Amino acid sequence: MKTQTQEALAKQQEYLKRQRDAIAYRMKKLSAKQTDINKKTDKLKEKIKKKYEDMKRVLDEDLRITLTQLEMEAEATERVIEDHMEHCYALTQDIDRELSELSVRLEKQLSYDKDTGETEGRIAAMLKQTDPELIQMDEFKNEQLISLTINLLLFIRSQVPVTKKLFQSYASEVVLDPNSAHPKLIISPEGNSVTYTDTWQEVPENNSRFDTTLNALSRHGFHEGRNYWEVQVVGKTYWELGITYPNIPRKGKEEHCWLGRGSDSWCVEFFNGSYNAWHRGVAHTLTHVEGRSFTRIGVFSSFPGGLVCFLGADTMTPLYCFCAGTFTDKLFQAVCPGDDNQGTNWKPLQICDASRSGPTL
Repeated sequence: MKTQTQEALAKQQEYLKRQRDAIAYRMKKLSAKQTDINKKTDKLKEKIKKKYEDMKRVLDEDLRITLTQLEMEAEATERVIEDHMEHCYALTQDIDRELSELSVRLEKQLSYDKDTGETEGRIAAMLKQTDPELIQMDEFKNEQLISLTINLLLFIRSQVPVTKKLFQSYASEVVLDPNSAHPKLIISPEGNSVTYTDTWQEVPENNSRFDTTLNALSRHGFHEGRNYWEVQVVGKTYWELGITYPNIPRKGKEEHCWLGRGSDSWCVEFFNGSYNAWHRGVAHTLTHVEGRSFTRIGVFSSFPGGLVCFLGADTMTPLYCFCAGTFTDKLFQAVCPGDDNQGTNWKPLQICDASRSGPTL
């Protein structure tokens, strides 16, 4: 008979086998989800690509029609000019023949009884009819055509990048919470900017305040839908921007409180020309924007998609995207203006009105 210990071991063995099978099945489901998402993404990309190709065809056809119209107008004018030149040439031939006849008569001292008034009349009529000033381009119509073309270009530019128009529709007001700010940070009265100072501010201590890292959070969080906000970073050499759960550590070891160093926050960091995206303490170096500077940085979050995306908002250049799968708590906007960085980083981080366009293409 099996001992009690053997039975316990056998049960544990069966349990682990079932769990192993369950985990293997989960891996299979995750692989299927990955395949499904990739297929849907590829299908979406193809649809969008086709729409852009359709727009290109529409513009190419419009260009062809417009240029054909201008070419036909030029050809019609050219035919009139050529017709005038032919008539002028024919008249010069007649004049040359009459000159030859006059030369012969002068040489032979013969009389000339031909009526010169007819030739003079033809010459006068020809010069009047073929006056180049009578042939004019319709400059006003052409200027209108240029104006319409410019208006079309301006309209297209006002609609692109399309991600800008899309994310602007998710824009929200962000007000920084002074009670969360590190004592070396100055939050503006409106709550729309944060500035580093090397002077420790006299501020009340509370559980919400960061005391080791130069962070500040938004006053209000969000827990559904989509959210987009922008921060002006021009003139700065060091900053961090991100999204965090409310339970991010505020006290204690510095590395635990930094944005993106734990599982509770996501951020992009800029330092002396280099960009890194951080989550769970793992840095992703953004080499595709190395050395580039942006006036604004945009942060897009989607609860339905579990996404946190960072963009160079000037041109809507994608910087990096994180996928959390499903967010488990309310999200707050987070900023870190950085220290003075050897006297190069005194400018504030300024929250922008993300619903309005900043720099354009």
